[in-house]
Amino acid sequence: MTELKNKEIMLAPLAGVTDVAFRIICEKYGSDKTFTEMASVNAMIYDNKQTDEILYIADKEKHANIQIFGRDPEKIERAIKEKINPIDTITDLSFNMGCPAPKIYKNGEGSALMKEPDLVDKITKTLVNSTNKKVNVKFRSGVDDTRRNFVEIGKICEDNGVDYVILHGRTREQQYSGSANWDDIKKLKEALTIPVIANGDVFSVDDFIKIIETTNADGVMLARGAMGNPFLFKYIKDYLKTGTYSKVSPSEIIDQIKEQYALSLEFKDEKLVVNQMRKHVGWYIKGLKDSSKVRDEVNKLKTKEKIFDLLDEYKNVLEG
Repeated sequence: MTELKNKEIMLAPLAGVTDVAFRIICEKYGSDKTFTEMASVNAMIYDNKQTDEILYIADKEKHANIQIFGRDPEKIERAIKEKINPIDTITDLSFNMGCPAPKIYKNGEGSALMKEPDLVDKITKTLVNSTNKKVNVKFRSGVDDTRRNFVEIGKICEDNGVDYVILHGRTREQQYSGSANWDDIKKLKEALTIPVIANGDVFSVDDFIKIIETTNADGVMLARGAMGNPFLFKYIKDYLKTGTYSKVSPSEIIDQIKEQYALSLEFKDEKLVVNQMRKHVGWYIKGLKDSSKVRDEVNKLKTKEKIFDLLDEYKNVLEG
């Protein structure tokens, strides 16, 4: 049991998912660190309004941090010094070298950087020299099976003073398909002296136990496993404290959906919240009775009041 304790449990930066409201909720359930959706350094230095919204961290947040991406060391330095260093509340700065999205990859950003170790060397030096905040770099096993250079990238990070690394045990080519290769995380942990955070396919307490036992990682970053299931942070924390945990009831899930709506409305207008929450509702209720029918109905509704009426009815059905 001891080897499981003192592991950091973090929320991954997820585009279109980890907004202020969802980060606050994950903190409530025990996430040690959360990260914003990743922000482009190019957009940051041109005061892009949408990017300013991504970077926004609310007073209610205690463990929120920022993730950035880019490929030009000068722009990276400028974005950090102008936009990130002045934010006193964040302790950690994350740099993305793992995003597989075609648009990002084509620009030579995200996981495409793994093809250019010399540039990785320059970028990691720039990151560390530009800030006093803790720096982490998140990357994948490699671009594809022929180029699995995660140890090389990890060593560059360590040599240049990066504080910790996060490895998603898939190649860029895999995107999110197949299984994450936890052995890669184990190899990286054995090769480095800085902390290694494990990422990929942690959907339950059992997965958390297995990934730590397999990799000996210093912590775990939850990504898709937290979508519609912020309770997973609490389950893991309860298990670590007491050796057991109990799952939330279906009606508690409905209450949590309503709380997320209410929180989101503090930061965004109703039309946007109603739109963005549709996918969250689908994730939250997946596997519950009549969930696909309720999801379809939620997708048609336009106001918070009507959605809450529907959710209250659904709660009665679930309790009945």
